[in-house]
Amino acid sequence: MKVIFMEDVPNVGKAGQIKDVADGYGSNYLIPHKLAVAAKPGDIKNVEAQIKARARVAAKTESEMKALAAELENKEITIKAKVGQQDRLYGSITSADISAGLASAFKVNVDKKKIELAEPIRSLGTYEATIKLGKDIATKIKVTVAPEEAA
Repeated sequence: MKVIFMEDVPNVGKAGQIKDVADGYGSNYLIPHKLAVAAKPGDIKNVEAQIKARARVAAKTESEMKALAAELENKEITIKAKVGQQDRLYGSITSADISAGLASAFKVNVDKKKIELAEPIRSLGTYEATIKLGKDIATKIKVTVAPEEAA
């Protein structure tokens, strides 16, 4: 059975590739999971158009992420937190807190899942956080934790 791969399938084929596969594998796994479509002459042109459209969208998204990474490069945000004895925080500063800090300080929305901390922030000071925006796109920001003003 000849199929056109819509997505990369490890050890089988890459997106856009036309390849012969076993009939059962193609009709029972690849096609139902939308990993491939049966290769008919009309389908080949449609799939090529879809692949080109995906490539354009991916390139646009990648350029937007690179611009965002350049914008955030070496920025610093300050997060205020309640402090106990010996400058220890009540709780900790999480990636969600950093995401909210970026949104309020720079009007930039970054998903908390893309923010990586070397260790949880549990005391006052300046820390470094890595923001992974894409496959090879990452930037670092500084997070300063300051005490909340007593009311």
